Amino acid sequence: MVGVEGSASRLVMVCGPSRGGKSRWAEHLAHQDGRPVLYLATGSPGDGGSDLAWQRRVEAHRLRRPGAWTCQETGPDLQGALDARLHSEHPQADHLLLVDSLGSWLAWHLDDSDSHWRQRCDRLLTTLLQPGPPVVLVVEETGWGVVPPTAIGGLFRDRLGALQQRLMRHAGVAWLVVGGRALDLLQISQPVPEP
Repeated sequence: MVGVEGSASRLVMVCGPSRGGKSRWAEHLAHQDGRPVLYLATGSPGDGGSDLAWQRRVEAHRLRRPGAWTCQETGPDLQGALDARLHSEHPQADHLLLVDSLGSWLAWHLDDSDSHWRQRCDRLLTTLLQPGPPVVLVVEETGWGVVPPTAIGGLFRDRLGALQQRLMRHAGVAWLVVGGRALDLLQISQPVPEP
C-alpha cells in the first residue's frame, strides 16, 4: 500500500474536514494498493429518505467506486462487519478494508452511555490491532469551527476527537486531507504527550 511498506501497523488513518477530499484520497490509496478492496460504508444508505443532499452524496460515493470493489453498507454494525471479515473461518486476509467513515459510525451510537461507548471503542481498537489485512479508516475532523450549539453536537465532537487520538497512536500511516491536498502527518508532526 502507498506509505505502508515497512510499517509495523496495518492501520492507515485519513482525516480531514468535510468536503476536503478525504474519501477520494482513501479511495486513491486503496486503488494504488492493488489488492481486492472491501469498502465498509457506515453511513445511512439514504434510501427513500427526505434528505436529498445526503442521498446525492451517497450516490456520488457509489458511482466513484470501481466496479471490482465489494461494498458492504454496515450502518451501525461496523464491528460485526469487521468481525465477519477478519475472524471468520475464511478471513479475507488478501483484501484491503476501507472504512468510510468513523464519524458516521459514531453518529449511530450517540445514545450510548459513556461506559458503553468506551467498551465499544475498546473492542474496535482491539479488532483493528490484531494481525490482518490493511485497514484504511476515514475520520472526520471536528472542532475546527464554532463550538457546537447543542449538547449532542458537543458529545459527537468530543467522542470523535478522543477516538481519533486513540487510533492515531497506533496508525502506521496518517494523512490529513484538507482543501484537496493530502499531508503525511507522521512525517511532518510530533505526537502530543498524553496526560
